[in-house]
Amino acid sequence: MSPTRVFLADDQSLVRGGFRMLIEAEDDLAVVGEASDGAQAVRALSSAPADVVLMDIRMPVMDGVEATHRLVHSGNPTKVLVLTTFDLDEYVFAALKAGASGFLLKDARPEELLSAIRDVAAGDAVMSPSVTRRLLEHVVPTLPSAPGDRAPDPRLGLLTEREREVLVEIARGATNGEIARTLYMAEGTVKTHIGRLLAKLECRDRVGLVLFAFETRLVEL
Repeated sequence: MSPTRVFLADDQSLVRGGFRMLIEAEDDLAVVGEASDGAQAVRALSSAPADVVLMDIRMPVMDGVEATHRLVHSGNPTKVLVLTTFDLDEYVFAALKAGASGFLLKDARPEELLSAIRDVAAGDAVMSPSVTRRLLEHVVPTLPSAPGDRAPDPRLGLLTEREREVLVEIARGATNGEIARTLYMAEGTVKTHIGRLLAKLECRDRVGLVLFAFETRLVEL
């Protein structure tokens, strides 16, 4: 099986070098390119997509948020894993809204980084329950103060009761296994429901489902 292709986008060469050494020590991962700013990353990935890009949030010329937006909305298949120094970086929410598949702190342990790359490449989101909650506590106050402030999202009407239950558990940060135990269903059934949620709600991944649940007030902090 071909190794997962990883692209590095960070304005600090030492950081890129450290990531490269760590990643290339793994048989199933390979670094296929680097960029020191978002614009370089977009250009490089437009001609040669990777499986995952480690995207620093704060870079010169074009930051990680805009680069993520351009990649995702151009239809580029590369999945974005955002890297940030602070877990409540004001740009993180914007990057997730732009289509990033998750975010990770730069001081994460090596095994956490490698696991995150593999998870994102496999189509999973990388946001631990505790980090999800801290992020949402930071951004939910900026949302409309009451459901009456705007019309309900019509996509909510497309969901079955069971799909709503699964969506609520996802928004609370539960894993597929935890959802299966809580709702008394097989893990394969959970995955089926998640696939239907992604299609009905037009979300790119699990991160999108979390944001949708909170933005529509299906779940409150």
